[in-house]
Amino acid sequence: METVTLDEIESTTAAALVAHGATEPVAASVANAVRVAEGNGNRICGLYYLESYCLQLESGRIPSSVDPEVHHDRPGAVRVDGKLGFAQWAFAAGFDQAVASAREAGICGYAVEHTHTCTSVGYFTEQFARAGLLAIGCTNATPRVAPPGGSVPLLGTNPIAMAVPDGSGGVSFQFDFSTSAVALGTITRAKAAGESIPLGWAVDGDGNPTTDPGAALEGSLQSAGGYKGYGFGLMVELLASALTGGRRSVDVPPLKAPTGEPHDLGQFYIVIDPGAYSGDGFHDHLVSLAASIADQADARLPGQNTVDQDPVEVEDDVWALVTGLAG
Repeated sequence: METVTLDEIESTTAAALVAHGATEPVAASVANAVRVAEGNGNRICGLYYLESYCLQLESGRIPSSVDPEVHHDRPGAVRVDGKLGFAQWAFAAGFDQAVASAREAGICGYAVEHTHTCTSVGYFTEQFARAGLLAIGCTNATPRVAPPGGSVPLLGTNPIAMAVPDGSGGVSFQFDFSTSAVALGTITRAKAAGESIPLGWAVDGDGNPTTDPGAALEGSLQSAGGYKGYGFGLMVELLASALTGGRRSVDVPPLKAPTGEPHDLGQFYIVIDPGAYSGDGFHDHLVSLAASIADQADARLPGQNTVDQDPVEVEDDVWALVTGLAG
C-alpha cells in the first residue's frame, strides 16, 4: 500500500485530468471532489473513477471545457445546464445563485442538468450546509434495481443525501446512501476480491436471491427496505430525471465505458434556509436532538465525529495508475 497525502491526491488527479484534455479550472473542481471522497473513506467515488474520466475526456465522451448556463427564471428556482460536462463544474457555476435564492425565498429548488455522473451527492449537499443551509440532494444512474417482485432492472441505485448546518459554518450531521440495498461498487469490489455477498442485496437473472456477486451483476440489486426503499428510489428518479430533463435510469449508458453517448444525468437539490421558518429555534432544536442521542453511549448523529484521514492508504497498483495518467 502507498501512503499518500490528500494534497498529493488532489494535485495528481488534477494533473491527470489536464493531461487528458480538461482545462485547469474544470480539473480543479473534479480533483477536489476526489480528494474529499478519499479523505472520508468513500473509495468508490474517489480515485476509482479517475481512469474512466481520463479515457472519456480523451475520446470526447466528456467535453474538455464547457461554460454552464445558469437560469433563475422564478423566485426559488435555479437551473444550470451543464452541457454534458462534469457535474462538479456545473454545480459550482450556479451554487452562489442557489444560495442567494434560498436565502431570499426561504427555499430553493436547484436543478443541475445534462452532466456527467456526479458520483457522491453528499459532496454537494455538504457545501450548502457549510453556507448555513439545509440541503437534500439526489441523482439517478444506470439501471441496476428491479421493482419488488421483478427481475429486470429499471432504476439506478439512485442515491439521496442530506446535510444539516450546525449554525457555525460547519455540518451538524449528514448522510449519503443509495436507495438500493447496497451501492453497485460494493458488489463489483466483492467480485474482484472473490468474496460472497449477503442475502438481500441482489437477485440473479431469474429473480432468485443470490450471494454470488457475479450473478448479482448479471441480475439486479434490490431496494433497501423492500418496497419502502423502492418508493424512495422512484422519488429520486422523478426529481433527478423528470425535473431536470435528464435521462431515465433505463436510458443511461454505462458510466465508466471510455466511449459512447454522454451520461446526460441530472441532480436535484432542495435547499432550505432554516432561519426563514423557525429562526434560531431550528438550531436550539438541533442541539437538543443531538444531546438526546448522545445520552445513549454508542449512538450518534449520522456522519458525526468522523475525521478525514490524511494521509490515506492507496493500493500500489491504483496509485501507479494515477501517477501514470498524470504523466
